[in-house]
Amino acid sequence: MEGIVHRTISVNGINMHIAEKGEGPIILFIHGFPELWYSWRHQIMALSSLGFRAVAPDMRGYGDTDAPASPTSYSCFHVVGDLIGLLDVIAADQEKVFVVGHDWGALIAWYFCLFRPDRVKALVNMTVPFIRRNPEMKTVESLRAVYGDHYYICRFQEPGVMDAELAKIGVVRAQKIFLKPGPVFLTEDMEPGDSPNTPVILPPWLTEEDANYFDSIFKKSGFTGGLNYYRALDLNWELTAPWTGSQVKVPVKFIVGDLDVTYNSLGMKEYIHGGEFKKDVPYLQEVVVMEGAAHFCNQEKPDETNKHIYDFIQKF
Repeated sequence: MEGIVHRTISVNGINMHIAEKGEGPIILFIHGFPELWYSWRHQIMALSSLGFRAVAPDMRGYGDTDAPASPTSYSCFHVVGDLIGLLDVIAADQEKVFVVGHDWGALIAWYFCLFRPDRVKALVNMTVPFIRRNPEMKTVESLRAVYGDHYYICRFQEPGVMDAELAKIGVVRAQKIFLKPGPVFLTEDMEPGDSPNTPVILPPWLTEEDANYFDSIFKKSGFTGGLNYYRALDLNWELTAPWTGSQVKVPVKFIVGDLDVTYNSLGMKEYIHGGEFKKDVPYLQEVVVMEGAAHFCNQEKPDETNKHIYDFIQKF
């Protein structure tokens, strides 16, 4: 895409690929699963034209960034450490930056703000609200108790299994799994009628060029790096014991689609709108529910997303 600069930064022993464009206050964009810096293409172009420096890394395990083999290398400390290290290199002159997260990137952004609020001006987070730590039960155990073994996060736990299944169906089909409202369950044969031999019908917001880019990168890198984030969930639960009951104390805007998989899962609407979310994130200033948007709202409704981001961060 025109004007986007790509480079590799050495951070904490790994080589991290970033895409960036523009000058001014930094907006750090953090992508989720199964995504890349490219998931933020619309936001990079729009926000860089409005006086910001948009920076979107391929996160550890994705794309052209290094992918350590062990799931224990994907803890919240490792990943937030990557981002702090990146900012120390590329933004030594900026004490604080704007942060925008989506999906797993949203979860990482919550950790970022919990651990290092001193580095954040404001946060715009999408699809995944703050998840309060349950001191009584590990994360995967909790999800298995509610949803059973076929819940996608439970299926993702065994090394190698879903890595191979996702590689068979490809990244575009993998993304489509998360476009359905409600909890995602994966049977042994993945999604009925969505085999590798079935022609891919692209959603209207994904062009052939977009699909080819995602596909070419994931064919090269595979899915293991991204799946390792899920395999480190219980490790994160152990490591974050000291933050049990802690609040996220930075200004926050939260955006979610009304058809989003997380929004329509057990108890999330009640948590978001019933006052508990605000207790955990006391500086939560706005919750936006986008009509007709599913899980990839930043790509499905880019103009609306861009406006929401800009309207919020330009206040600071």
